[in-house]
Amino acid sequence: MTVIDKGSWPRRAHYDFFAPMSHPFYALTFPVDVTPLRALCKERGLSFYTAMVFAVIKAMEQVDAFLVRERDGVLVRHDALVPSFTDLKPDSDLFYIVTLEAGGDLEDFCRRAKAQAEAQTEFITSGPWAPDSEVYFTCLPWFPLTALTNERDLDPADSIPRVSWGRWEEREGKTVLSLSLELNHRLVDGVHVGRFYEALTRFLSAL
Repeated sequence: MTVIDKGSWPRRAHYDFFAPMSHPFYALTFPVDVTPLRALCKERGLSFYTAMVFAVIKAMEQVDAFLVRERDGVLVRHDALVPSFTDLKPDSDLFYIVTLEAGGDLEDFCRRAKAQAEAQTEFITSGPWAPDSEVYFTCLPWFPLTALTNERDLDPADSIPRVSWGRWEEREGKTVLSLSLELNHRLVDGVHVGRFYEALTRFLSAL
């Protein structure tokens, strides 16, 4: 993690423009072709959900804006992001939150995530990483998702991204997933979302 010098930060004027707003957040949803990821998961017996979590984290880590957080008025840039995602125990309708470092290998992450989810008895756990290095995930696999907003304390400095999706859909021979992001405009602009989309598409296409 490094501290950003606001005085020389290229986005300083944009940050200052959005900083006084009591609600600097925005949300958007867009389709993603997840056909290669679904095929890989079926072939290797991996959870599509945790594999998609990994893919999103790795794509976010390729875009500098997604690594930046606001912490007590100071801007910091993390070296890596930590996924924190909701899950359900079998035959239960009560969700819990699984958090673990992503690492560098998709299959290894899926295995570790499965093991931790099966062993976890607490509603939520923490780790040695900085809490603001996390990215929050949720999935509603029972229906296709067109838009979603998450609960939050109304803290304009909250800069942790929220990522959501629902059931995938089959369209013209492809598996398409609508991905929803909630972001803080103090730190992330539309162009950064575009770069994230490109990075995610490259990651999935290379599988």
